[in-house]
Amino acid sequence: MALVIRYVNNNGEIVERFLALVHVTDTTAKSLKEGIDSVFAKHVLSLSRLRGQGYDGASNMRGEYNGLKTLILNENISTKYIHCFAHQLQLVVVNVTKQHGAISDFFTIVTMIVNTCGTSCKRRDKLRQAEHEKIVKSLESEEIKSGRGLNQEMSLRRPGDTRWGSHFTTLLRLKGMWSSIIEMLEHVYEDGTNLDNRGISKTLSMRLGSYDFVYILHLMVELLGSTNDLSKVLQLWDQNIVQAISLIDTTKRNLQDFRENGWNQFLRQVEEFCVTNYIDVINMDDTVKFGVRMKRGERVTNYHHYKVEVYCQVLDLVIQEMENRFPETNTELLICMNCLSPRTPLLASISTSCDIVDKVEFSNIEDLGNLAKILVATTRDKAFPLVYRLIELTLILPVATASVERVFSSMKFIKTDLRNRMEDGWMNDILVVYTEREIFNKIENEAILRRFQEMASRRKQLSSRAS
Repeated sequence: MALVIRYVNNNGEIVERFLALVHVTDTTAKSLKEGIDSVFAKHVLSLSRLRGQGYDGASNMRGEYNGLKTLILNENISTKYIHCFAHQLQLVVVNVTKQHGAISDFFTIVTMIVNTCGTSCKRRDKLRQAEHEKIVKSLESEEIKSGRGLNQEMSLRRPGDTRWGSHFTTLLRLKGMWSSIIEMLEHVYEDGTNLDNRGISKTLSMRLGSYDFVYILHLMVELLGSTNDLSKVLQLWDQNIVQAISLIDTTKRNLQDFRENGWNQFLRQVEEFCVTNYIDVINMDDTVKFGVRMKRGERVTNYHHYKVEVYCQVLDLVIQEMENRFPETNTELLICMNCLSPRTPLLASISTSCDIVDKVEFSNIEDLGNLAKILVATTRDKAFPLVYRLIELTLILPVATASVERVFSSMKFIKTDLRNRMEDGWMNDILVVYTEREIFNKIENEAILRRFQEMASRRKQLSSRAS
């Protein structure tokens, strides 16, 4: 279990620091709570001073009766629990893909395409080679430009329900490597000796070249693009909850605006892609020619199907799911915290009473974090300690568990094949140094050598040259 603490330092800055990696016997809430207590005792930290706790949505973490958050709340009712916003945003995507039949079928086909293209080294190499040849040809004809970070070789990436932004990355690459993927599927069909593989590759090629698939691909790229930008901002270590809620509200409004006013432009993008890739564009006035309706004899136009039953329904599901997944935006606590925003009447009146309206450094404050730093720099935090304390409490509430996720990602650099039998304490110490390397880089080698020299008697004097 990785523990990260979040606090506001003496300069009014938000700080997140990796505290420790704790070995737990199991993942029950009781064991996790005991691990937290042991770390707090070791570092002389008091649970009574804790004001926020943030985890993912697992039952052992957020359970109402026996979850970790409840065990901590039983000891300190002031520890406001925040379900990781980035996790909740990912669950919005996952739930929508499960609730809408066409979207669910679409992602099933996407998974099959990714698996087919990446099932062997030979196929992955074939896909990379086809994409490489396409890029070289486009560069020679000056259709695209070369440059740092542009037109790099890439492969398809399997999406995962717990990997933030993975669905968006997969769809972007699928869209960008469209012709190369079709070429690879055709190669599998022509050279395949297994009849099942030949049948699957042919089916996937046909689905990939259909208007229906292209339409849903573009729709999900638009939707996941909006949520992906939000997800990246939520994962910033210095993000505060007031600004996060504002960003969520902005995303909701953008999605609603896209639903009301974005249909025509979206449809043009789909048709342009189809024309570029030689895919037949359907007539929106024609009757739907697939599905159960054909058997029932119902007459439904393509326009009604694609706009009402897919476009509007999916957007409505996303917007409603965001409302359900982020109930914090409507709680009394968060509404009151939003009053602390620098642009609200409350802070404006405080600015007036503080005689800082005409101060240049306060003129363009948009964020609560910057307000805290400037209050400290101008010593206004001493004049109005209660207001500053409220701002501090707002800033320390965790928005996302991205810092914890980064710690676990760093473990692959520490616990390698050559160091796979290290003890927990040694691994924790190395991980702390690696994760907080910006702090340790500021420590001079001489100071480290002196500390090591004084720990025990040495046969010879250490020097920085020897280090």
